[in-house]
Amino acid sequence: MRVPLLLLALAPVLATAEIYRWTDAQGQVHFGQRPATGAERVDVRPQVVERDEATRQREQRSEKFFEARREERQVAGERAGQQRAQRERECQGLREELEVLQRGGRYFRTDATGERVYYSENDIEKARQQLASRIRERCD
Repeated sequence: MRVPLLLLALAPVLATAEIYRWTDAQGQVHFGQRPATGAERVDVRPQVVERDEATRQREQRSEKFFEARREERQVAGERAGQQRAQRERECQGLREELEVLQRGGRYFRTDATGERVYYSENDIEKARQQLASRIRERCD
């Protein structure tokens, strides 16, 4: 893709260049952009290359293939960014939970009858360890 664009950009410059031909004392023919003594100007026309239908189809297939790969990379990058953001939110939540548990206090849950059931210090310590372990696994 870059080479055709470069050639297209250089085409006007190349089209305006003048080419000269001359023969030296030994009979050797030379070409150059600066005229030598006795040099004649040579008109050089750019060669037009006709591409057949098979070549055009092949180029179109290649372009479609590369475009599909670009889209796949873009989608994968977006998906990875979303997963990183989700993981960061999860880690932030886990860290906040651990911080609350480390502050201390009394923690309870409500049972089926509506009564408060308080957690023991062992239960709270076990919850701290589990949170710390999940943070190490998921966030570090």
